[in-house]
Amino acid sequence: MRAAPLLVVPFREVRHFKPEDSLHFEAIRVRASQHGWTIPAHRHEGLHQFQLLTEGAMVGMLDGERHVLKAPAAVMVAPGVVHSFVYDPDSVGSQVTVPSEALAALSAHSPAMAQRLARKLVLDAAALASGLDDCMQRFAMLGDEFLAQRAGRAEALQSHVTLLALWFLRHQDATTGTGRLRALRDTLVQRYRGLAEIHFAEHRPLGFYAAALGVTPDHLSRVCRATTSSSALELLHERIALEAKRMLAHADVSVADVAARLGFDDVGYFSRFFKGATGSAPSVYREALAAGIAAAPRNSVQTQADASDGRASRATTGSFNG
Repeated sequence: MRAAPLLVVPFREVRHFKPEDSLHFEAIRVRASQHGWTIPAHRHEGLHQFQLLTEGAMVGMLDGERHVLKAPAAVMVAPGVVHSFVYDPDSVGSQVTVPSEALAALSAHSPAMAQRLARKLVLDAAALASGLDDCMQRFAMLGDEFLAQRAGRAEALQSHVTLLALWFLRHQDATTGTGRLRALRDTLVQRYRGLAEIHFAEHRPLGFYAAALGVTPDHLSRVCRATTSSSALELLHERIALEAKRMLAHADVSVADVAARLGFDDVGYFSRFFKGATGSAPSVYREALAAGIAAAPRNSVQTQADASDGRASRATTGSFNG
């Protein structure tokens, strides 16, 4: 069973009657009520979306992870993240959609900020406890400027959305444990993640990344494990698995196509890799996505065994050397 075709939403489709706008602001009910309070799975290329739910509840699926949220809650959807939402009828809130290029200045001189912007973010009521009023005010000010026709409107919108994005980035730590928090603060790990973002589908050995960063592979792995509880190779595999999950959301892309696009010569090996990384075979994950449920949880014991087998295989084949 394959997932329904994935909708890719270009920015022009969310501008409505104001094609000159640099972003789009609307109440959640505008779009949700038109679709029976259910937004089907889709993704935005080159767009960030920020959402604040102030009344009601919703179930969000983001890259295969299910989030059950009661108001207040806030979500940042990064470019490429496959997402869908089912709202309780008459839920209240706002959402802002903005070209990611408009936020480029935030990460121009900060690899850590760039990594934060590249991740989805979900903030529940507990995470919003200390910042809800500020968040509501930022959405309100942006919405007021969007609806008004004052001089300097475009410049004001840019300023407001930049501050809104910063609010989300500053609250990312509320969703994570100390391991990921340390990773966000570690420059070496962030530089490694940045390189992996560029080369993850090329099957580069860990030595390639270490040499580019001016450290040894052992040192890179130690730092990654100390700050994220995952080795450098595991982080690389997580990124590959995430891309595979996104590709599998397409109904017109076969498992073999996904494997080939990610540099796997053997679809069987890709399937074993995917199951080891996610806990589900590619076909099972696709069925779960089509059914609107999360992929099977990762089995840590089995994953460790698969990883050991994978390392032994890679030692002889040269794939994903580390």
